[in-house]
Order: sequence, then structure tokens, then C-alpha cells
Amino acid sequence: MGRTLKLALLCPVLLGASCMTTGVMAATPCTFNPPLPPTTQTKCLTAIHIPGNPLRSFDISFVNPGARAGGQRFGQYYFADRSNAGIQVININSLKWERTLGGFVGIKLNPDGTVNNNISGPDGVAAHGRWVYGGDGDSTLKVFSLSAPNASALKQTISTGGTTRVDEMALTADGTLLLAANNAEDPPFATLFEANGDDPNSHVTKIIKITIDPSIIPPNAGLSIEQPSWDPTTKRFLTSIPVIANNPAGCNFDPSKGPVTCDGGLLVTDPTKPKAVEGNFDPATNTGVVKLKACGPNGSTVGPNDNVLLGCNPANNPSNVISLVINATTKAQTPVIHITGADEVWYNRGDNRYYLAASRDCAIPGTPCPNASQQKAVLGVVDAATNLLIEKIPQSSGSHSVATDTFRNLIFVPQVAPVSVVGAGGDTTNVGAGICDSNSGCVAVYIHKTSGGRLLADTK
Repeated sequence: MGRTLKLALLCPVLLGASCMTTGVMAATPCTFNPPLPPTTQTKCLTAIHIPGNPLRSFDISFVNPGARAGGQRFGQYYFADRSNAGIQVININSLKWERTLGGFVGIKLNPDGTVNNNISGPDGVAAHGRWVYGGDGDSTLKVFSLSAPNASALKQTISTGGTTRVDEMALTADGTLLLAANNAEDPPFATLFEANGDDPNSHVTKIIKITIDPSIIPPNAGLSIEQPSWDPTTKRFLTSIPVIANNPAGCNFDPSKGPVTCDGGLLVTDPTKPKAVEGNFDPATNTGVVKLKACGPNGSTVGPNDNVLLGCNPANNPSNVISLVINATTKAQTPVIHITGADEVWYNRGDNRYYLAASRDCAIPGTPCPNASQQKAVLGVVDAATNLLIEKIPQSSGSHSVATDTFRNLIFVPQVAPVSVVGAGGDTTNVGAGICDSNSGCVAVYIHKTSGGRLLADTK
């Protein structure tokens, strides 16, 4: 991609925003070896480089198209960068790094030199208006104001009462309620918070700690809860649970006793009537844990027609070879074939596609891939109208984070630096260096062209 891109094509007039820079920006080469097929629809546009340490470990991404600061409204992308102990902020209009929201614990290592994800941070991230929420490795939620300079941006640090990371999280559409998962606790739990919404002052408080009945998530087996999402139709939080007991009956949920054979579940939470202990699904209240078929999910994102895409993952159940769409209203389940292994997933309304950050996709689609040699990292693209896979694009090893901007059809995928630079956790392929045009890692920016070849989203 040795061409240039006029920034005017990326200025969204519907948000009342203006581009922070003008003129022409040179696009960083995105080199793939072997080259991508010419029919590839999701084009690599540029790579954004982050100042500081090379990217070794990061977690969740988030796009906030309505970010506000200083009386202005504009789009921002955030990702949890453990390598530099902060949430990185990227301006979507200029496609440039802006600032780091710091104060996190950063990378913590195991005795063998690998990254201990359970106590590293930041981890989860979500945002609404001027407020950015980040989960840290010391079991705290941090609240930042975009209206404040870096030195005073951190407004609150709130403990969830655990000893491991506050991981993935979701906000209601109005930003007034937040659900965050402590996935690495035993037993794992979620915390429902009153969040700031559009208020000018931070007043985040804990409402309730939520656990799951031990008959569903037995203790002392290393089980987890993962990415929540907010469904505005049913007005419920929907949270992925990688493995639950007795699904199907007699399955093995404990990895210390052999390969896991239990499938996962989806926790449905009513934030107006939260329960301290959630049990099996109750259709009368539309709450509790729904049993899933052939899926141990990590990611969760709400798409069209009240459908929810779940990122099934063979790291949870080695037999997983699909992704899964479940309808939040009817609970009907539809497999998405030929793509698996996703962590974070994101629905983009602008092009009606799901994007899956799949670090453990099977080299042979439809075939179990329990061994690392049988797995590859890809960005999966799925048509949300048909639930059919469109394409897969190679990514750096371990790629598991993705978020999209609906108004511009931009897709953001962080890439780790090579293992030769950062050690364990780094890219063991040459893919990331080719995408980034550097050995420091980057945030790759992809774009889906709309009709007429314009680099603009359908804003209807």
C-alpha cells in the first residue's frame, strides 16, 4: 500500500467533529508474505506506532465514537497496553496516537519469564462520553476523565475485593451502569457498578458482587467468566462463560483431570434486579446461565436483530471448531463455521459485519486444533446478515484484540513485537513486522470499502 490517503475521507461530519490535521498523510506499508488475495475486502490501511516500550502484552480494545473533552466531540480508540502500563488513546480522525492514561501495574512475569496475565494490567477497557474505565491487575477499576490533563486524568480507583485483574467490561448505552468481570479469581465473579453516564464529576460506586452457583462453575477448577456485552433490546448484560459443569451431563470441566469436554454458557443479568448468586437460566425472568452447544466462549458482541456473536475458543474446550450466534430474545443458536479461537469480538453496524480477533483459529477449518502448531492468528470477518465467514486475514501470533468504528468502517487490531525483541509473548511469525513495518509492534488499521469505492462508512 504505497499510496497516500487524504484525511478528508476520514472526517465524519455527522459527529460535528473536525479533523485535527489536514492535508495528506502517508500510509505505512502493510506487507503480507505471501500477499493477500486481490479479492480481500478488508484492506490494511496503515499502522499506528505507540511511543515507549515495544508491544509485548496488551488486552482489550474499545472504540468511543462520542468521546468528549474540552467541549469538543470526536472519535477515539483505546487499547489496554500492559507493555507501557497504560490505556493508549488514538484519535480516529487523524489516525494518530494522542496520549497514555497511566497508573496501571503493567507487565508482571511468571518465574519462567512469561507474562502473568492474571495480575498484569491494564486489561479491560470501556468508555462513554468523557469517561474511560480500565481494569487493572491488582483487582481495581480505574476511572479517567478525558477532559483532564494526564497528571489529573485519573479520578477514581475502586477495588473489587479480589486479588487478580479486573478484566473485560461493558456499559449500558447511556453509560450509567458498568459490569466488569474478575475472570481469574476462583471462583470468578462480576461487579456491577453505578457509572458516570454524562455527568461532569466522577461518582462510580459498587452496586453488587455477582457470582455463579457452584453447581454451574465449581470452585478449584480454574474456571472463568469473560466478555460481557449490553443488549439494548432485552436490557440485559450478556456475559460469556467459557466452561460450565454438566453441559452436557457427565462432561469433564476440570483441566487437571484431562481434556475439558464441557461446553460453555451465557450469563444473562438484569441490572435493575441483580442477584448476588446467578443460577440456571429462568425464562420467566430472562436471567441466569444459558447452556451453549459446541462453544466455550470468550468474546461477546451484540449484532443485528438481537443476535449475539460469541467467540468460541479451543483454549477453553479443545473440540471447539466454530463461532456461535445466539439470539438474545429467543436463545436460538446458530453455528458460524470455519472460524474459531476468538477472544474479543466486535460488531460493526457500518458494514453489518462481525470482526473476530482469533488467536487460535484452526489451520484446517472444521478440524480440532488442540496443539499450538495447528493454530494461527487471524482477523475473521463474518457477514452478520447470513452468519457466513467472508475472509480471514493473518495477524501476529497471539492477536486477540479488536474494535471497530461504525462511522468510518475502520477496524483496529493491535500487533505484538517479534519474540526476538520482547521475548516470550512476542510474535513468533513475520506477520506483525510486515504489517507494522517495524519491530516494535503497532495498531494495525483496516478499512472496509463501501459502495462506489469511497473510504467512508454508510452513515444511514
